[in-house]
Amino acid sequence: MSATLFAVALSLVSAVAYAAAAVAQERLAARTADAGPGLFRLLGTGSWWWSVVLNAGAALLHVAALKYGPLTLVQPLGALTLVAAVPLGARIAGRHVTAVEWRGTALTLAGLGALLVTASGPAPDDTLSLPEALAVAGATAALIGALSRRGAKPGLRHATASGLASGVASALTQTVTVAATDRSGPLLAPQVIVVALLVAAFAAGGLLLAQTAYRGGLGAPLAMVTLANPVAAAVIGLSLLGERLQGGAAGWALAAAGAVLAARGVVLLTRTPAPAGDPGATVVTLPAIPAQPEPEPLRLRAS
Repeated sequence: MSATLFAVALSLVSAVAYAAAAVAQERLAARTADAGPGLFRLLGTGSWWWSVVLNAGAALLHVAALKYGPLTLVQPLGALTLVAAVPLGARIAGRHVTAVEWRGTALTLAGLGALLVTASGPAPDDTLSLPEALAVAGATAALIGALSRRGAKPGLRHATASGLASGVASALTQTVTVAATDRSGPLLAPQVIVVALLVAAFAAGGLLLAQTAYRGGLGAPLAMVTLANPVAAAVIGLSLLGERLQGGAAGWALAAAGAVLAARGVVLLTRTPAPAGDPGATVVTLPAIPAQPEPEPLRLRAS
């Protein structure tokens, strides 16, 4: 099996694990919507730790995929998390997947196929230098801080911040993986240690931001995470790691068309019906019927 196919296979399994974790986080967020997003409250919840285990397993598979495939190949496959989460969430909610959701799945897969054709390339061999890694981390932290401020649509902003944190963590993870397996330098070089600490910080921050975002439901926040993640990673890969799309101008055109298709599919997948009992479900209230007075008993007068 080639390095590209192995990276794709690892990414598929990772996406399914991430989808299961996202559904678990969304269900937990729905149950604790009125209790507040306290960290200590989450640490005492078994379902939270279950989602953490799923995320950790998915992250390990993702790390392995980044060893064999470039960021521009591995990160777009993260959209399959949304594709897997839709039927999984529907099954747990006790409903069928709608025709709109199936159409969104088909468009997302078609767009990903176009992106994979142009992004396929050799296994990565370049890494971020320590100053580059610190610059990327500082700029990302400032952007996440701006997105996390109080204001309108906190769910979508927190989801965007989570996607950025996860995308940057993936880019930094690739640097750690390639540098740590490079025989030319020491395993615990200062670059590897510092970047590994940054990976841990951004991965944990992305997880907590996603948990906050899912308080508004699964579809739209997960779509924003799915879109922001590969965008952040692709920017780093194309600008700092020397990665290139295949096919020249035609490859760029195909990648753009694939991105449009995938984005359209993701938008359709966000139109997920709210399951019964969820905070976002629509409740129809019937008008009250005024109570009728009871008839007085018939009284007979003695003649």
